[in-house]
Parts: sequence; structure tokens; C-alpha cells
Amino acid sequence: MAILKIIQPNNPTLREKAEPVTTFDEEFQTLVDDMIETMRAAHGVGLAAPQVERSLRVAVIETLPEVDDEGEELETTRDLYVIVNPEIIWESAEMEDGIEGCLSIPGWLGEVSRHQSVLVRALDRHGNKIRLRMHDWDARIFQHEIDHLDGVLYIDRLTDPDNFWTEEEFQEQFGATAEETEDAMT
Repeated sequence: MAILKIIQPNNPTLREKAEPVTTFDEEFQTLVDDMIETMRAAHGVGLAAPQVERSLRVAVIETLPEVDDEGEELETTRDLYVIVNPEIIWESAEMEDGIEGCLSIPGWLGEVSRHQSVLVRALDRHGNKIRLRMHDWDARIFQHEIDHLDGVLYIDRLTDPDNFWTEEEFQEQFGATAEETEDAMT
């Protein structure tokens, strides 16, 4: 496995609609494994193929661990998802504002309104059909990563142009810890 280079908005691949995946061969499986390793090395919770300059409709997502009242991680496993050619086929009417970051826009955070729940139809990494109903933070991550596959960045969906901060500005303005700020990075 290898850690791939994560590109930034000056690279046009981030703004293009990615191509559907049609082959689930060894090369594709290596790409998925490399994306998972890259996401984890960058301390992200999601990574779409366009972010590593591959115009393919695939994203990897790993949920955050559960924590107790004192902020300690509980001994639960994180769920890892590989979604290929995903479509959001249902979204809740309820929206929620939340803070997002992006591995392709390091050092910045912004407030984005997202659907609280979504139903996603996709293929898994082997081409098997899956349907996933996601809620709250997990739904936000899925929407963020699927946006990447359509050439949309979270900065395109800010609730207001003023709701965009450097990590330091966000920590100062809202009293967030560095760990809380890192948890917002997708």
C-alpha cells in the first residue's frame, strides 16, 4: 500500500464530475487500499478518488469512534465504508448546520448545512449492491464525499461567506480544542 498525494483546489480534477467505476480488478482494489491508508495517514474521516487525482466515483469513509462523557474512546470499532458509484436516493427534509473541513483544503473550516439523514445506493469495493441509511455526522460525511465525486467542494455550500475560518480563527472564536477541530476534517 502507498500514501497518495492529496490535491488542492488549484488542480482541475477536484472540479470535474468523476467517471463511473466499471472494473473491480486488482488495480482498483490497490487504489481503494491506498485511499484508505492515505485517509488514515492524513487523520481524515473520508477521502474521494478525485482528491488523489483519480477521476473515479469511489470514496472511502471511516466513522469516528464513540467517546464517553470524559472524551475517552470507547472500545468499539470504527465502521469503514467503500462506496462506488454512489447516489443519494433519499434525503431528510431536516437540515443541520455543522462545521466541516477537507483534506484538500488544509487549515480551513466552514459552516455547511446538510441533510440530517440520507439513503445512499452504491456498490461496495467488489461491485456488490449496497444501500446505507446514514444519520447525523455520518450522513454529513457521506454527503461531503459524494459532493467531491460531482466536483463540488464544501466551500461551495457555506451557509454564509463569512462562515469560513482558519483552524486558528475557529479555535479562538469558538473555543474549540485542536482535537475538536481535527474531527471536523473530512
